This record gives sequence, structure tokens and C-alpha cells, in this order.
Amino acid sequence: MYVFTKNDGPRNEDVAAKQMIEKNWGTIDRLANQISGGRWQDIKQARAAKTSVAEYDRKSFVGYVPTARREAMQPYIRISLNNRVVVVDGDTNRQVLFLGEIRYRPHGRVFCLATRANGFFDPAADEVLEALADLDGCVLDASEGDEPFKQELAHRLGFAEPRTA
Repeated sequence: MYVFTKNDGPRNEDVAAKQMIEKNWGTIDRLANQISGGRWQDIKQARAAKTSVAEYDRKSFVGYVPTARREAMQPYIRISLNNRVVVVDGDTNRQVLFLGEIRYRPHGRVFCLATRANGFFDPAADEVLEALADLDGCVLDASEGDEPFKQELAHRLGFAEPRTA
């Protein structure tokens, strides 16, 4: 029967090898430089030299510099594939504002505004809720598509062109 136990700390052979390398490091270093034709010394000097790190802008993220943007945002309404209704910046295609989502009910597709009453964790801002309050729960006509609904949202939020009737 053999009993294997785990020792605390390194093995005796590892300690002896490390001591031999430390004691003979000068000779090992000289031989490495001779075999490599001086390249070993160059590598050591390059490692020891401090590399200059470019100072980055505080507004950027780890050296990332954002591209130039227009001063004014170009918002538009987008209904995503998972039926989220959002305001997106046309210049960067980033979501600016979450308005709610379209949910399927027995009577059709219904717009649910982002409120706590509708089960949203982070409700929309008060001015958005005021502008879109009467659209909460409205049934969307499947035959018209989503474009008239998007235009109505944009008009109520104030970034659509005036409609001519």
C-alpha cells in the first residue's frame, strides 16, 4: 500500500534547482548572450527600458477616441425585432430613449408605454409619459404596418416634421 501526501511548499528538488540557477545566473546570462550573438543583451535592455504610454483623453475609454459627431442629434423611432419601441440617434444608431414595447394580446398588437404599471423596471421620463399617455394600450392596425404609429410617436415627441392634413 502506497500513501501519497501533499507537502506544504515546493519539493526539495525544485528548491535545489532554483538555488543552482540563482547561484550560476551570471554564467547562464553570459552564455545566453554568446550563443545568441548579443541578441540576449538587447532583449534584456528592451525589457528594462520604460515604454512611454500615450496620455489619453479623459472622455475616452482606454484610449478609444470617438468619431466626430454633429452637434444636434437626429432622433427617429425604431421598432426592433423583439418589439421594443425606442428613440435612436440617426448619426450613431444608439438608443437614446426607451418608450415601451408592443405586446400581443387576444385583441391584437398593443403598445405598452414604459411605466411601472405595465411592469417596466425603469419607467420613461415624466415628460415622455405625459406626451404619450393616451397611446398606452392602443391597438395597432396590422394592415397599416408600423409606419403611421412611428410617425405619431415622433410627432408627439416633437422631432417629426409637421404633418399636412
